Amino acid sequence: MAKGLDKNRERKSLLSSFGKNLVRRSGSSCELCNSKGTALGIYEIPPVPKEPDYDRCLFICDDCRTQLNNTSKIQADHWRCLNNTVWSETAVIQALSIRMLRIIASDHNWAEELLDQVYPDPEVEEMAHI
Repeated sequence: MAKGLDKNRERKSLLSSFGKNLVRRSGSSCELCNSKGTALGIYEIPPVPKEPDYDRCLFICDDCRTQLNNTSKIQADHWRCLNNTVWSETAVIQALSIRMLRIIASDHNWAEELLDQVYPDPEVEEMAHI
């Protein structure tokens, strides 16, 4: 058990080393909904690689994290922010935006219409694949 705990601590330490760069990239706001003045944390886009990868990490708020981790708690209006983030030049932001749009598109026409306009690069599509 201690071995697993040590690996978890090591992973968290490696992830925290990305913190300064993520703060700079995000401008201290959620990289998905752009909320400011709220607690932000590092989110790794699944599937999580064995070694932490900066290019698969985002800086997001607790509200976005809760909905990403539990799709039964999705509030579609919260995700209207994807109208902007789906066009991000940062691959991981664009990929997670596409993932979320795919999840809510079956129930919300605006998400489906937005998805119809997006033609991601192969790298983004690979990350966006659910």
